[in-house]
Amino acid sequence: MSAFETQMEKVSKADGFLAALDQSGGSTPKALRLYGIPDGDYVEGEESMYDKVHEMRKRIVTSPSFTGERVIGAILFENTMDREVNGKPTGQFLWEEKNIVPFLKCDKGLAPEENGVQVMKPMPALDELLKRGKAAGIFGTKMRSVVKKANEEGIKAIVEQQFEIGKRIIAHGLVPIIEPEVDINSPEKKECEDLLKTHILAHLDKLGDDEKVMLKLSLPTVDNQYKECIEHPKVVRVVALSGGYSRDEANEKLSKQNGMIASFSRALTEGITHQMSDDEYNKALDGAIASIYEASKN
Repeated sequence: MSAFETQMEKVSKADGFLAALDQSGGSTPKALRLYGIPDGDYVEGEESMYDKVHEMRKRIVTSPSFTGERVIGAILFENTMDREVNGKPTGQFLWEEKNIVPFLKCDKGLAPEENGVQVMKPMPALDELLKRGKAAGIFGTKMRSVVKKANEEGIKAIVEQQFEIGKRIIAHGLVPIIEPEVDINSPEKKECEDLLKTHILAHLDKLGDDEKVMLKLSLPTVDNQYKECIEHPKVVRVVALSGGYSRDEANEKLSKQNGMIASFSRALTEGITHQMSDDEYNKALDGAIASIYEASKN
């Protein structure tokens, strides 16, 4: 089997979860703050900030607790893909040293809210990024948009954009993670999820025989809301974002969703700080990974 086929087998069937290590842009200072690095230690948006972020991510991926036995894949930011870990490009390190499948965040952030949603900003350099990703051993991509209100026109637009770009990603030999996040604080969360599911299923049914996607969705209001998506033949895997829930709350909700696994970011690194000794750090990360792994075995 080729590396891609081996990775597809792992992503579609293995027990475990995806680690979302792809905070970028505006979310980076918050992530560094939570990790215990003050704003004054770097210049926001400059190389010094990305150096700090890479140190943070490198400590995660090189930890003995972080292996392919429980972590199926890791989603990287472009800057992380372009850097090295222990002398190897990050994606190559993850697969060759850790047996963890590398994914790449490919969107450029969110447009202003319109019709109760935020679609993705234009991605003029997408094809070039996808070529670089494929050459760097990346298996798939992730792109995020956000639903805030149960506005059918807005939700239709978000799903159309995700699948349209998803097909371009497939054409480059990569597997897209389609992520139309429903804001967990939306007063119309359940209604948003109903509309979203309808539009996602309609687009899944239109995919060609060799077009497969993954879905990254908010933990639903109604348990097993996305059963039909999970069982759809064009879906490799459905993963859940933590969306602002604490790790315990996210794990509890996830454990009730049959066939859905985690793709947590903040909930993975919650309580883990720069100041910890290696022993403290590895123990804390091991506990986080163990709890998310168990919640994903549902």
